[in-house]
Amino acid sequence: MTSASTESDAQLALRAAQAGAAVVRDMYGASLHRVEKTGGDFATAADLAAEETVLDVLRKARPADAVTGEESGRTGADGAERRWLVDPLCGTLNYAVQNMLVAVNVALRVGSATTAGASADPFSGEVFWTDGTRARVRKDGADQELSPSPASCLVDVNLDPKFPNAPAFRAVELLAAPEFAERFRPRVVSTTLAVAWVAAGRRAAYVTDGDLRDSVHFTAGIALCEAAGCVVTDLHGRPPYTGAGGLIAAADRQTHDALLGMVMNQARAVR
Repeated sequence: MTSASTESDAQLALRAAQAGAAVVRDMYGASLHRVEKTGGDFATAADLAAEETVLDVLRKARPADAVTGEESGRTGADGAERRWLVDPLCGTLNYAVQNMLVAVNVALRVGSATTAGASADPFSGEVFWTDGTRARVRKDGADQELSPSPASCLVDVNLDPKFPNAPAFRAVELLAAPEFAERFRPRVVSTTLAVAWVAAGRRAAYVTDGDLRDSVHFTAGIALCEAAGCVVTDLHGRPPYTGAGGLIAAADRQTHDALLGMVMNQARAVR
């Protein structure tokens, strides 16, 4: 879909993510008010300001579309065919302690498909983006195709709760598995920017538990990985957003199958 200015949904997602990233970058290092949430989670003034900026970009361009924001919740009709998913600052705790590992995620779901997505790194200036078919990274106004690679052997594992598949799957036990140590090197950066890194060849894989349906955190990254040609499934090897939930996003089939085997070994051990 395009607007009167011929801007595609993918270009809009990229522009909105860039706008949010500029806010996050500009507010970095300041003393920021915290808004407490449930379960010990919190948002900062930067989360709120970045989300307001992203939503303003989207609503001006697509006023009829529904939106789900990490901080502001759902707006628009519940059954809307088109819904934007916005995570204005993924890695809030990193950001609050002045760690630059964060992302701004924007994705569009049309029906059951993700047709556009962008994950912006506020500090490198890179924006990883997709139109649902191809995946690219933009920096300094130039685009480059994303090319997954398992060569790094780096696997990022999300250790943040919730863990709905426990005890059949515990991410921390994956890291402790001897076969994991023999083949891979673990990383835990605590931001879904690492999912985009799988698409870009900077990680061999990413693994997480959780219900990821319409996730403001993961939808953009999953779309990037799928468009780049990664192998992307839930924790039981089924398509994303189905079955057990969770995510195994891998640069290639061999890496995916090795990790899937380790996950299934955990499940068999508790039966």
